[in-house]
Amino acid sequence: EEKREAFKEAAALRRLCRRARAGKEPAAARRCREEGNGRFGSRRYREAARLYSQAASLERPGGPDLSLCFANRSAALFHLGHFQACLEDISRAQGHGYPDKLLPKVLLRKAECLLCLGRLQDAAEALSAVEKKITECQTVTSTAHQALLKKISQLKKKVREKESCPEPASEAHDAIQRESEIWEENDSISGASSSLSLRFDLERGRHLVASQDILTGQDLLKEEAFVSVLCPGESLLLPDGNEATWDIQVTNADLYCHRCLKQLLASVPCSGCSYAKYCSQKCADQAWKQYHRTECSLGALLLTVGVFCHVALRTVLLAGFAEVSRLVEQSHDDDKDLHNPEARCKHLNKAPNPRAGVPGKAEPLIPGCNDSGRYQSSYQAVFNLLPHTEKHSPEHKFLCLLSVVAICKKIQETGLEAAVLNREECEEWVKPQACGNGSDELSPRMKIMAEAMLRHVLQLQCNAQAITVMQELGSEDGAVVNKKPVRLATAFFPVLSLLNHSCSPNISVSFNGTSVTIRASRPIPRGQEIFHCYDLLCCSNGACALLVSRESLSQRLWDLQQQIKKALKLLSDNKSDQAIKMLLKCQSDAGNFLSPEHLLMGEVEDHLAQVYATLGKWKEAARHLQSSIRIVEIHHGPSSVEMGHELFKLAQILFNGFAVSEALSTIQRAEEILSVHCGPQSTQIQELKEMKTCLLELPKSILQRT
Repeated sequence: EEKREAFKEAAALRRLCRRARAGKEPAAARRCREEGNGRFGSRRYREAARLYSQAASLERPGGPDLSLCFANRSAALFHLGHFQACLEDISRAQGHGYPDKLLPKVLLRKAECLLCLGRLQDAAEALSAVEKKITECQTVTSTAHQALLKKISQLKKKVREKESCPEPASEAHDAIQRESEIWEENDSISGASSSLSLRFDLERGRHLVASQDILTGQDLLKEEAFVSVLCPGESLLLPDGNEATWDIQVTNADLYCHRCLKQLLASVPCSGCSYAKYCSQKCADQAWKQYHRTECSLGALLLTVGVFCHVALRTVLLAGFAEVSRLVEQSHDDDKDLHNPEARCKHLNKAPNPRAGVPGKAEPLIPGCNDSGRYQSSYQAVFNLLPHTEKHSPEHKFLCLLSVVAICKKIQETGLEAAVLNREECEEWVKPQACGNGSDELSPRMKIMAEAMLRHVLQLQCNAQAITVMQELGSEDGAVVNKKPVRLATAFFPVLSLLNHSCSPNISVSFNGTSVTIRASRPIPRGQEIFHCYDLLCCSNGACALLVSRESLSQRLWDLQQQIKKALKLLSDNKSDQAIKMLLKCQSDAGNFLSPEHLLMGEVEDHLAQVYATLGKWKEAARHLQSSIRIVEIHHGPSSVEMGHELFKLAQILFNGFAVSEALSTIQRAEEILSVHCGPQSTQIQELKEMKTCLLELPKSILQRT
């Protein structure tokens, strides 16, 4: 009966895989390119660039159509003023066999980019190359020929003018750094401040405590994710049915690098699948070497089984078979009571420990530490995170096992087992069955990998960390821009996972790509535990006054979000009074079951600020926006880019309301933060300077009144 059930589940999984899109599809690429041409013709260059990127990811490598995608995208990038990225796309187009008859126009664009970048010698050489190519190309019509020659003449004139009258060197702008603090890394906990200590007791398990008094805003942890996987977009799954359509909707998979999570401008597609996209060829090459050579042909399956299974696979690929095998075998201790890391803690903690109680020193007997007692952001630390096997239902564990086995079988079927096991013979592309054992059963070594992967899937239920970014929603024309935190990726942060949960955390969490920074959100006295809020909706703390099921809380949250959407619809319909009334009710309802620091509480405050700004009630708008900013600061830190954007919004509100002194101080804070994150020449910095100039030029009579 169990075998029949497993067979049915496996068949269902295969059917679902057919709905996932991860392969090259030239027909879909042509559609995206045509859509991009339409956007380009309407001067919607950013949308055009993204559609050309989608087209490039769907085209097979080696053909001229891929070169067209890069050439077209270079034109969009040129109009957006991204000249260096434009040059890189022109180089890609040439490298993929861009047609000779079309090359003069692209080379002319290259010369324009070099001129805009001030590379005059290179620009002159590029113009000479264009002239030579026009002479060689016999298919250019006389009209086109004359137009190109006229453009060349104009650009040559510009080059001569700049050479004879060079522009003054631009004033150097050093990024304003926030006040530097003394950072002394912990001897026993990688990436952690020396003000923390790793401890263990039977009640709290492994946890971090302050080994000295900690100030608000002090950096406590800077950790790079051991592994992270970008969360896919829903549009990658087709609806049931035979008709194959491709959704060109932009998702996070199109907007962020699949390796470093950097925001994409001109993505570099994987040559094997349509899903993986990178910010540079360097990132693409590193991803291929580390894990994507295995993942590439598994794209549809990985999209189907979900991000937790994908994280589990990538974790063992990064660790390597030798390390995975060592730790799996180590876990097969004859003493079954010691399989669980916390059980081993209880057993080992009975032994004398000469380093116990020494500030900043980790307990050498705590699982996850290396032989010298140091807790590192390593695979050993990941492996020793708690899977809480006993708390998972049999049905859930069965589905997790089925998914893991499906991945491992697919690896064998596609001949990638040797690559997974780090054998040299599978360094490059391998044809199916080249390294497989031809059996439906997993090989002994793949069983070891499967066991580790299942462990990681179960660990992720309570140790997964969502990497989030703030994304703007809707139009940017309003006085207050609406932003929402979006889950970008799922990751393992071994050191961050040491923090226990509290509904009232004493830290803030902010992300930059695949790295996390933890700061104290309030003063933490020596000896106090460091707490992180895993899930503000469902608290396991016995002292919490609200004890209801997660399902109930999730439903309440969903209902609240629907009410907020209705309020925003009222706002868009110019029914501001009704929108305010509904948002105030949402605020009251949210306060009954959400933490005051929950991001949704800040979102409601932000929407209220938006409504009042629409009505020109600047004081009320500022008050609500300041409440939203306090919550953003708790979650992202006082010097985060999120804080910079929020202060920029507040500066606009205060400026419009002629609150001069508050506006000037807010502008100063926003400038300091945004100069670091966005650069001194960014649009926001220029707008802030213009506001400051306007305020300082106001008549003294107005300044005194305000």
